[in-house]
Formats: sequence, structure tokens, C-alpha cells
Amino acid sequence: MPRNGLTARYGVVVSRLFESSPLRNRAFRLFYFGSVGAAIGYTMQATIAAWLMATLTPSEFMVALVQTASTAPALLFGLIAGTLADIVDRRRLILVTQIGLFVATLLLGVATLAGVVGPVSLLLLTFVVGAGFTFYLPAQQASINELVPRTELARAVALGAVAFNVARAVGPALAGAVAAWFGSGSALVGSALFFIVMILAIRKHRGRDIALPGVPERLLSGAMSGVRYARHSPAMRSFIVRNLSFAVCASSLWALLPVIARDELSLGAGGYGLLSAGFGAGAVAGALWLPRHLQRLTLNVVTLSGVALWTVALLLVAATRYTGVALVGVFGCGMAWVSVFASLSAGTQSTAPAWVRARAVSMNLVAVQASLAVGSALWGALASAAGVRISLAVSAGALVLLHLVHRRVAVEMGKESDVMPGAQLPELTITGEPLPDDGPVLIQIEYRIDASNRNGFVRAIRRVGPTRRRNGATSWRVYRDLGEEDRYVERYVIASWAEYVRLRSRMTMTDSRLQAQVEQLQRPGVPIRVSRLIGLDMASAEADPANPL
Repeated sequence: MPRNGLTARYGVVVSRLFESSPLRNRAFRLFYFGSVGAAIGYTMQATIAAWLMATLTPSEFMVALVQTASTAPALLFGLIAGTLADIVDRRRLILVTQIGLFVATLLLGVATLAGVVGPVSLLLLTFVVGAGFTFYLPAQQASINELVPRTELARAVALGAVAFNVARAVGPALAGAVAAWFGSGSALVGSALFFIVMILAIRKHRGRDIALPGVPERLLSGAMSGVRYARHSPAMRSFIVRNLSFAVCASSLWALLPVIARDELSLGAGGYGLLSAGFGAGAVAGALWLPRHLQRLTLNVVTLSGVALWTVALLLVAATRYTGVALVGVFGCGMAWVSVFASLSAGTQSTAPAWVRARAVSMNLVAVQASLAVGSALWGALASAAGVRISLAVSAGALVLLHLVHRRVAVEMGKESDVMPGAQLPELTITGEPLPDDGPVLIQIEYRIDASNRNGFVRAIRRVGPTRRRNGATSWRVYRDLGEEDRYVERYVIASWAEYVRLRSRMTMTDSRLQAQVEQLQRPGVPIRVSRLIGLDMASAEADPANPL
């Protein structure tokens, strides 16, 4: 085929791919390129920090602690970061974090150029960069849903994985090259400049509306709401367990990669960057492979395939002393990494309603980053005691064992009815509007159920319980009247009036359908009675009987 014809054919293919891609949306495209810039800046900083520590100290444990310092902030601040992203303007939060990342990375670069950086100061500034990225990531990931239709969510999330893993390919290679030519300090200064890309891109992003009406959530109560949602959502628990199982074992490669390059393969900074780039190239390949296979295979099959690939590839890295073979191994690890994490991320975002989406993302990030932090220290300590190859092999075996233990914990993509708001509830008919902090609020719903429907009622009402709890109820129970056999009472408690108003707005189509199934079992012609009671402030009641609240 002539060159012109071949070029035209490839041009048509690229054009079709672009037309079917979320990148055709200008708002998403700008945001996406900003995400690429932020990810390159972060991965360059992490790469140089790990290599810099390897040049400052011969201790494998101290080198592994760089990964811990980078990921530990997610354990400490991850849930707070997700809560902030749900209750404040995400655009402003992203902007503030990017400025902070720019300043901290630039400061570390200047300190390195001045020759005043040491192991402790390196760990401290790496911790600050990790904290900034911790507050940035939930806001960034939750913003994807605002920029693309739900039908394109999986592809947009996969593109997000491409963004981060292009950074894993480009960032370490670029960092290694700059460090080899101009020194680590110059590479850190260069990495700081990449955060400016997101700062410029986010200026074009229009802020979202608050997900729910009424009084905005406070930080502490919002964090508790997120934990409560995860506790009573089987889908969320499954995603967290899968993330934990994979990340705690997969952390071994990232924690020990500088040592593998330095000691096992006798490579310098450029060689370490090459291995990191090989991992990133595999991750890009995995991200490009993922969307099509998510349409053909279940999320659970894709995740388990990634686990199997990681195990084989990691054992290959552990067994070889040849750089070419190690590159093949890290390439396979990169494919497995993005196959597991990107698919679990897409599943999380497809399952969580808008009001708690950033918190759902952050809780999975907490699970991942906490596992990376703990696992990095664990595998680093084992490598110091028994050797790098033994540490990698043990982590691969542990991964297989954990997924055998959790083989019944399946993950799947959420349905639109799981996140779309339910039917509009009628206005409350109450004598006086309580203050937002008044409470607790007791909701009592009385049902009349014929004997023939009792078993069906029990099965149906049992499915309603978790929806009440994850939407805001602190306690929930159903009672049977000993004096009237057909009378059943559902009771649940909410901490405050503001939280009750939010609970009513949090109902999804799935929640509404489950409640409708219960209501269909009510005795015909007899209305369901709903009572709303608010806690009495005894001290105020004694001081002012006319205003007991």
C-alpha cells in the first residue's frame, strides 16, 4: 500500500477513535490534559525522591520508606479529602492542591540543588507532596462524572488510567534522563512545573452544583456518613476488600524497584527510569485494552485476570538478572496494575451515588494507599532480612493466597438505578420546621400485613434496612405488635433534622423500588402511617415549656 494511502487509513482510524472517545468533549479534554500534567509531575517527584534516597543511604528500609512517606497521607487524610470533595467546590480544591504540590516540589528541588537535603528532610517534603496529592485525587476522579455521560464513564475512567500511566511511562523516564544529565535537583524543579498544567486547565472548568439541597454537611459528620455508607453497602465493601488484597502485595515492586535496579541489575538512575517507564508502558497498554474487554467480560473476570498476570510477571522480575527480561516482567506488571485498579475504580464510581461519590473514591484510595504504605515497609524489612528476590516471591504468594481467601467477594459494575435519584418525595407536613442541629429524629412507619403476605414482607423489609442505614440512619429495626398480629412497625433514628432532610434526598431509584415492594404488601385500602418524632431537649423544656426544643 502506498505511504499516502496508509497514512490516510491511519488518519481515518484515529478520527473514528476520537469521535467515539470522551476526549471529543472539550471540557473533559482540557481536564484530561491537566490530569496528565499533574500525574507526570507527581510520578517524576516520586521517582527522583526514591532514587535520591538510594544515593543518600545504602539502607533498603530507608529507600522503601520513601514510598511509605508518599502514600501514608492517604491513610491519614484520605477520608477527609473525599469528604471535602463532596461538600465544597471541587474546582477550588483542585486548584489549591496543585499550587501546594508546585510549591512543595519546587522547595525540595531547590534544597537538593543547594546540597542541604538529607534523608529526614527528603521524607518530610515527600510526605507533604503525598498529602497534596491525597486531597487532589478524590476531587479529580469524582469530577469525571460531571464531564461525561454515564454511558461513557468506563471509557473516561480508563482514559484517566491512561493519563496516570502515561505519566508512569513518561514521568520516570523523563525524571531519570534529567537526573542523569543535570542532577536530581534539576529534575525535581522540572517536575514542579508540570503542576502548572492543571492549574491552567482547571480555570476553564465550571464548578458543580451542590449534590443535595438543604444545609451543607460538616466535615466530621460528612466523613462519618461516608464510613456508614461503605459499611452498609455490599458493593463498596467488595471493592475495598479487592483493593486491599491487591495493593498490599503489589506494593513490593514499587517499594523495591530502586533496589532491584541498583543491586540486582547493576543499573544507574537512567536504568531505574527505564524500568519505571517499562511499567508505565505496560500500564498504558492495559488501559487501552481495558474498555473493550469490560464490555465483553464481567468486572470480576477482568480483575482476577489482572491478579493472575501480576503474579506471573512479578515472579519473572524476581527470577531474572537480565535487564531485558526484567523489562518484560515490569511491562506485564504494568498491564496488571491498571487492569485491576482502573476496573475497580470504574466499578466504584458506577456504584456510588453523587452525594457520596468522592468519599467512595477516597475510601478505596485510602485502602490502596494504606496498603502501599504498610506493604512497602513490610516488603522493605523482609528484603533487608532475606533479600530482594525472596521478598518479591513471598509477596506474589501472598497475593494468590489472599485472593483465594476472598474468592467469594465478587465485584460488578453498578446500574444506573443505583445512582439516579429516586422519585420526588412529597413535602413534609409538619407544624414547625426544626433547626438543622435539632435531633435525634425518630421515624416510625406502621404497616398492616395480612397473614398470607408476612413472609414476603419480612424478605422485602430486610432489603430496605441497608438502604436506610447507608443513607443516614444510625439505627434501624422492625417490630411486631404482640397485641395486633397484622401490625408491624419499622423504626429508624437519624442524628439530626438536617441529616434527615439529606436522607430523603439521598434515595436512589433502586432504594425507591425496594420500598415500593414493601408497600405493595400493605393491606389494600389501609394507608401506611408515618410518624416523625424529634428528640426532646429536657433542659430547654424545663426552662421554657412553650419551646421544648
